[in-house]
Amino acid sequence: MTVKIKAYSDFVCPFCFLGKGPLDEIVKEKDVEVEWMPFELRPEPYPKIDPWNEPDKLASWDAFIKPTAEKLGIDMRLPHVSPHPYTNLAFEGYQYAKEQGKGNEYIQRVFTAFFQEEQNIGEIEVLTKVAEELGLDAAAFRGALESRTYREAHQAAIKHAYEEARISAVPTFIIGDQVIQGLASKERLAQAIDRAASKQSFDSIEGMQCDLDGNC
Repeated sequence: MTVKIKAYSDFVCPFCFLGKGPLDEIVKEKDVEVEWMPFELRPEPYPKIDPWNEPDKLASWDAFIKPTAEKLGIDMRLPHVSPHPYTNLAFEGYQYAKEQGKGNEYIQRVFTAFFQEEQNIGEIEVLTKVAEELGLDAAAFRGALESRTYREAHQAAIKHAYEEARISAVPTFIIGDQVIQGLASKERLAQAIDRAASKQSFDSIEGMQCDLDGNC
């Protein structure tokens, strides 16, 4: 039985990037289908997050995020993109990539562009380069972002996350009817998948996460 997983995340959420690693590992071992779901921690017109000028966020990075990345063996740095960009355009690009069968690859590449290469993923030029690297039609992708072709699709996805799924922090994984909010280990995800496959009950759990108040 294929277990469906909805993974809610934002491209500027460090724990979302860290949480993708264990999920990618478990996908190789379990019969699962992952659907990445857009979520904006700071949608326009809210002020952008600027961690390099916020001592508490820098302290949080050094105390929690950096050590966790090192423990997981993930190359990751706090991007010198200040302030951090809005992610609506990146998610509109995801809608295009998903339509072309490259959604999962696009998610991974945008994450690495931001947290490993320190690129500004709020810029159409950067996103178009990402799309081209994945074998997508660069001109068509750029045109879709410039004309905001996927704006309504993205807004519908965001409305679903906020109002229907009631997501308040990311990453959040919905596995069957189970909810894991925050960073989860491979073992925790595997347990949830096994329980979903066998229709067992499961208590919701929480781990390290980023919320709508800008706390990570």
